[in-house]
Amino acid sequence: MARTASVSLHAAALAANGDARRSTRRAGRRDDDGLSPSQRHALLLAIAALHVAGGWALLQVREVREAVVAAAPLFVSLIAPALPEPAPPQVLPPPPVVPPPPRPPRVRPPERIVATPPAPSPAPPPFVVQEPEPAPAPPAPPVVVAAPPAPVVAPPPPAPAPPQPKTIPASAVQYLEPPSPTYPAQSKRRGETGRVTVRVFIDERGGARDVRVDRSSGHPRLDEAALVAVQRARFKPYTENGLPQAGWAFIPIDFELER
Repeated sequence: MARTASVSLHAAALAANGDARRSTRRAGRRDDDGLSPSQRHALLLAIAALHVAGGWALLQVREVREAVVAAAPLFVSLIAPALPEPAPPQVLPPPPVVPPPPRPPRVRPPERIVATPPAPSPAPPPFVVQEPEPAPAPPAPPVVVAAPPAPVVAPPPPAPAPPQPKTIPASAVQYLEPPSPTYPAQSKRRGETGRVTVRVFIDERGGARDVRVDRSSGHPRLDEAALVAVQRARFKPYTENGLPQAGWAFIPIDFELER
């Protein structure tokens, strides 16, 4: 039933389309007969209204309306399905930055040393033989005037040697304070004995100025004790013709242990 209504609707549409074509041809012929553009436009509107009215009249029939409703899915199925929305473009992370490999050090080629040829040595100047200059005349010898001979001066007589200090005899040596030697204790323990002869220089006032060992006892401790004793002694000045005289004297110091 639905298929019959669809066929009927299609036939009605074709008939309306044929009527419109025929009306158009007739309108063309009338136009050829002398229709104005406004009349031709009114005729087209009337044909369109006729088609709309015919379609509406057909839809008022229940069978035609059901056939149109049943045929509606057939028209929808002919429409191409909507394409799916394209997926958004995937943003890829930027590739990691790989540093370029280090460039090898540039080896500088060795410089070429071009030996320049030595400059030509200048030619030696021409040898010129010069004539010898005449020798100058020798100067006249100077006149030498003989000077009078210098007077002969006799050398001065040598200065008299200073008088040697006198040696005071042992019998003439007198004391204000005689020497008093101290016996070294260590020499006593060891039993050291002996005589020390001390040479002493006595000035005009009786003081002992220079004290030396003239003859040793063989024991250094005894010699040192004798020198200290003579150095501390006081002498009477030695006189000759009533005048004090300085001189050397020899003083014996004995070290003996009591038995």
